[in-house]
Amino acid sequence: QVQVVESGGGLVQAGGSLKLSCAASGRTFSNFNMGWFRQAPGKEREFVAAISIYGSTYYADSVKGQFTISRDNAKNTVYLQMNSLKPEDTAVYYCAAASVYSYSPQAYDYWGQGTQVTVSS
Repeated sequence: QVQVVESGGGLVQAGGSLKLSCAASGRTFSNFNMGWFRQAPGKEREFVAAISIYGSTYYADSVKGQFTISRDNAKNTVYLQMNSLKPEDTAVYYCAAASVYSYSPQAYDYWGQGTQVTVSS
């Protein structure tokens, strides 16, 4: 079992930045591939970014060059640096852990409760 807890969400003006954190506990963090997803009101949950146990990264086209995912295995934490935020980035952002490296939500076994990011225009 892995518990993941997101933090760092909030309200930011368009063009601003936020850094989300996801703290994991319960099992060996370095053995898990980690992902960030988001869900806007009335929309399905969508993939944002993933990082493998080896540090490889993969991004949704919509955030490529704008968001950066990273991990610190010593702190059992994965981060999502979000720059140049736009109103369309407004969503609840979820962190998840998986035994496979994937962009599919179905591949992820453990999910956090989410953190709200609101970008005002």
